[in-house]
Amino acid sequence: MTVAGSDSGGGAGIQADMRTFAMLGLHACVAVTAVTVQNSTGVTGVQEIEPDIVAAQMRSVVPDIGVSAVKTGMLASDPIIRAIVDAARELGIGRDGRIPLVVDPVCASMHGDPLLATDALGALKELLFPLATVVTPNLDEVRLLTGIDVVDDATQREAAVALRALGPQWALVKGGHLRGSDRSPDLLFDGEEFTEFPARRIDTGHDHGAGDTLAAAITGALAHGYAVPDAVAFAKEWVTRGLEAAYPLGAGHGPVNPLWRIGAERQVEPTSEALADGAERQVEPTSEAIAEASVETT
Repeated sequence: MTVAGSDSGGGAGIQADMRTFAMLGLHACVAVTAVTVQNSTGVTGVQEIEPDIVAAQMRSVVPDIGVSAVKTGMLASDPIIRAIVDAARELGIGRDGRIPLVVDPVCASMHGDPLLATDALGALKELLFPLATVVTPNLDEVRLLTGIDVVDDATQREAAVALRALGPQWALVKGGHLRGSDRSPDLLFDGEEFTEFPARRIDTGHDHGAGDTLAAAITGALAHGYAVPDAVAFAKEWVTRGLEAAYPLGAGHGPVNPLWRIGAERQVEPTSEALADGAERQVEPTSEAIAEASVETT
């Protein structure tokens, strides 16, 4: 399930999440938090959904259809976050429940347009983060959440520790916005160990929805039963392939393309050395085994 905003341009938000879920052999359920007026050049309007309606969507779907994992994206406001937290606790969603929760703390669009009210940061950090199985902020969001400006490996580790202290089981500090590096290094921390996920940086201006796609791929892998490090390794390669297949759209930034999986001949393999050394199975929720499996819900 994705609990997030709608992107009228189709590049990010619930639209990006649903494309990734579908490509991973999952049926996507949705709780819409806001409707954005946006295209490839920016966001020009936002209509929030009433908090009780957001929570009601979750309470309607989870007991009836059932979900294997939940992802949050754009949450817009303090009342919406509080309604989601109440529903999540009731439904067993979160690090201490039966349903893993991936929190992508969307604060602004890629164009800098605000997507989270400034007075909602407290609820995000104090109420939602402690429920999260894993949080996935980009570097701009890390700075807003922790006050740490990530510029190198040392500050990335410092930020991971600070994020983990806010309560999530795992903290993932994404390095896609670390423009000074020729790689795109992500760092995962569970309170004891750091796991690095390096990847080649794809030279493209068409990266709309990259953060949504990464978090959705993590959620999809968790729904298929993978441990968090394995899910992150898979998602890192997934979004890298999506960036390679990204396409121009409109006058601005085109979207990451999770539809690269259609017709792909080669398997998705993990990029983490830790996985290469210790994984007991390949990280490929798009394999023939899943194609043969019954459809799950997420």
